[in-house]
Amino acid sequence: MANFSRAQLRAALNGISGILVTPFDSNGKIAPSRLKPIVDKAVSSGVHVLVANGNTGEYFGLRQSESEEMVAAVTDIVGGRVPVLGGVGRSILEACDLARASQRAGVDALMIHQPPDPFVSPRGVVAYVQEISNAVPGLPIVLYLRNDNIGLDAIEALCRIPAVVGVKWASQNSILLSEAIRRTRDLDIAWVGGLAETWGPGFYSVGARGFTSGLINVFPEKSVEIHAALERSDYETARRIIESIAAFEELRAQENNGTNVTVVKAALQLMDIDCGPTRSPSAWPMKPQALEELKQLLQSLKN
Repeated sequence: MANFSRAQLRAALNGISGILVTPFDSNGKIAPSRLKPIVDKAVSSGVHVLVANGNTGEYFGLRQSESEEMVAAVTDIVGGRVPVLGGVGRSILEACDLARASQRAGVDALMIHQPPDPFVSPRGVVAYVQEISNAVPGLPIVLYLRNDNIGLDAIEALCRIPAVVGVKWASQNSILLSEAIRRTRDLDIAWVGGLAETWGPGFYSVGARGFTSGLINVFPEKSVEIHAALERSDYETARRIIESIAAFEELRAQENNGTNVTVVKAALQLMDIDCGPTRSPSAWPMKPQALEELKQLLQSLKN
């Protein structure tokens, strides 16, 4: 059973949606219990929403059974302190199965990954989300949009599915985001910046609120400081803090973004929170020079 109402969830989505890593043990098996210190610090720091089976959680590298185990474990570890979103995706049958498992686990909403299939029609995406929604009546949905090529008509149609409570906008097209917000003003849905802290000021300027974050696994207090500055329209402070983490995000963007999760997990290991390696096709381990840069950066951020 979910712990938060739709209204409470809607309000929380204006905050930080922290995308949790998926820990692995020395044998390569998932080790959910290793998330506890990460979750506890994120919650105590003021992160508003936590997400299992997101991209920072290597969702597309997990077996279906592992995804089900992770969402159950995360809801248990969080224990109703903040809303939990469960990511679902891949084939429509897998997505519906995981949606049902996530609902049984007690998530407060689903986060539906945009289908990565190379043959995706705009109306097919709408049908995909509607079918998942039909599988879990009453469960709110957050859309995770990375490819805006489906067009404004399809985006609006997705937003008008009754279960949709929010959109994580992970496209750099802020002009299209502004128009999407304009076309759906009659709906009470959250438009969340889906490209992490760096894009926060730009997305706020066109009407989005809140942002997703993988940084919360390592330095949740930095994310919270950035969010607080944005909420009070103190863009100068927000940019200053963003600049302090820019090198971290630049390391994550190396190798065609293939080090995105790599850097987070390597940083955790350096902080004595071992969540194991990443799985292929992510880059692992870090290259020696990049790892040395990360060590120096972590030291500077601690000071």
